[in-house]
Amino acid sequence: MSSAQTDNVRNIGIMAHIDAGKTTTTERILYYSGRVHRLGDVDHGTAAMDWMPQEKERGITIQSAATTCTWKSHQINIIDTPGHVDFTAEVERSLRVLDGAVAVFCAVGGVEPQSETVWHQADKYNVPRIAFVNKMDRQGADYPRVLEMMRDMLGAKPLSVILPIGSGSSFSGIIDVIGGHAVYFDEMSNGSEFTLEDIPEENRDDYNAARDILWESAAMLDESAMEEYFNGRLSPERVRQLIRKGTVEGDIVPVLCGAALKNIGIQQLMDAIVDWLPTPSELPPVSAHLKDGSSVKVRRSVDEPFSALVFKVQCDPHLGRLAFMRVYSGRISDGQHVLNNRTENKDRLTRLVRMHANKRTHLDSVMAGDIAAAGLKDVVTGDTLTFPDTPLILESIEFPEPVIQMAIEPMSTSDEKTLDDALASLASEDPSFRVGIDEESGQTLIMGMGELHLEIIASRIQREKGVKVRTGKPQVSYRESISRITEGRGEFRKSIQGRGHFGNAVIRVEPVDSGIGFVNLLKDKDFPDHFAEAIERGVMGAVGAGPLAGYPVDGIRIELLEAELHETDSSETGYAYAGAMALRECLKNGKPVLKEPVMRLDIICPSDYVGEVIGDVNARRGNVLSMEPMGEVQSIKARVPLAELFGYSSALRSLTQGRAGFSMQFLDYARIAENITRGLLEQMGITGFS
Repeated sequence: MSSAQTDNVRNIGIMAHIDAGKTTTTERILYYSGRVHRLGDVDHGTAAMDWMPQEKERGITIQSAATTCTWKSHQINIIDTPGHVDFTAEVERSLRVLDGAVAVFCAVGGVEPQSETVWHQADKYNVPRIAFVNKMDRQGADYPRVLEMMRDMLGAKPLSVILPIGSGSSFSGIIDVIGGHAVYFDEMSNGSEFTLEDIPEENRDDYNAARDILWESAAMLDESAMEEYFNGRLSPERVRQLIRKGTVEGDIVPVLCGAALKNIGIQQLMDAIVDWLPTPSELPPVSAHLKDGSSVKVRRSVDEPFSALVFKVQCDPHLGRLAFMRVYSGRISDGQHVLNNRTENKDRLTRLVRMHANKRTHLDSVMAGDIAAAGLKDVVTGDTLTFPDTPLILESIEFPEPVIQMAIEPMSTSDEKTLDDALASLASEDPSFRVGIDEESGQTLIMGMGELHLEIIASRIQREKGVKVRTGKPQVSYRESISRITEGRGEFRKSIQGRGHFGNAVIRVEPVDSGIGFVNLLKDKDFPDHFAEAIERGVMGAVGAGPLAGYPVDGIRIELLEAELHETDSSETGYAYAGAMALRECLKNGKPVLKEPVMRLDIICPSDYVGEVIGDVNARRGNVLSMEPMGEVQSIKARVPLAELFGYSSALRSLTQGRAGFSMQFLDYARIAENITRGLLEQMGITGFS
């Protein structure tokens, strides 16, 4: 691919709430582009992008899957992302490296909980978006309502470029607002063929109103276009150009609609991807820094030195350890050596491939704008790859902390080593999955984002690694903090191997909402920076286990107030120990408290059962945040501790005769009341809490 051809590349993601139709939409894109020759079906387990056995069985996407297709001489690199909140890390790392995204919304559900989450993730990385309102053929589909929800809940500026003809059972086609015609799709050709006809008379008023809004909104995106608009000379082609400008700059979100399962509206979506989402070179340079800490900007050009970000690691049964990478600049060929800027080790790029779900095509080289995979040994998600003589570090990817854990062990003691290897392999693939050891029982603990996440991990160990395992009951990952401001002093004096080590520090710790911050208040005093940094290392090294039950500490701000120097024995070791001792004293005297993960619970419930559902939420120590009617059902949003939500699926089915559904996502860590804390500690065999 030459430099000029990068303008014909689109790197996009498909994102949405679970069951909005992301994978079905992707399957249709692959079919109409000729990438696959049969229509995949999620419900029947034949979707090309859902290749894992667990995905086929459950009908959901678990891992983000990459593929490539061609439409109108443009190469479209697609990442189909999961919609379930337990796998939000897959969305996070995909959006970090994409140039644009298609947000899929259900025409009935509208902006659902995970829709909000992925939308704000895209906001975080300034990813230009277009929207596709899917399932217009379902009963209760309401296109205007989805646009209103996008404005109200997402703060977006949706602009309709496609209108539906009918909805629900009467949905029969779409109206191209810019082209000024109706589009009808041929069922016999699976939607491959369509006809352009006059707009039906009953839709004429809606079309005229939408066209007026579209022309006016497009004109407002460019000063020179306003004059054309007022003089009646704003052409459809000029409107398309303005929409591209507004989309790339994030000022508007073009909205299309259709029904992927009925093969309606997908080709128009593909046109929109090519016409309005940006090329790799259109976006601003990416931020990076050099080893000395200075910031640099990397131009997205093949003329710059090679740089790439590893955004996913996958253990392929045939090719071994594969690193998925986004190339931001330069060019590299299969077999060349790269520098991993985290480990500072050189590695040879082998088995350079382009992925199509779990299938692959060999590549001789990749260049700026490409998404590819290669065999690399010691890489993790977030690593920067460059040539050895041009090192730099691209901004990495942040992932949420696990909120749930459970014990796991092999059925046979002979499989212990195999299980350890399997867990290490899965942890290297999934940054939101952690492995630890219970210090009291010695059991291996697996930690993740939810029950389904850990269930899938256990299933993969058994299927992919051939290790039969048994698991314990899922447990909440609590945190510890303090409830009042306190000061503590740590002093260390010891001779180690004949040399004296001294350190002394006074710190103040105060509770905050979340996170751990350290502030050195000795900056203007005559105290060496490297000793202050040693105190900080000691303090931060001691936050892994709180004084109540050994859970990690969260929600504190630490200030270094005082530190003394010794004439001969001051050492970094001494100050690190002193910092740790001072923090332990503060945590012990700061009236320690337990904090628990709290989830936002979104329930869709028939109106007849609202009372029972709300009563159950209250009984689970939850608070109802809002209620909103949605036709014949109610949307209930509540805030509920994760500890009270184990087995909630069965309970909700029982309360509503199986007619309600729910989803949940992590909100924050909240302090637990003293009486509940006391009960939890007693269950753990810990007494003396006051």
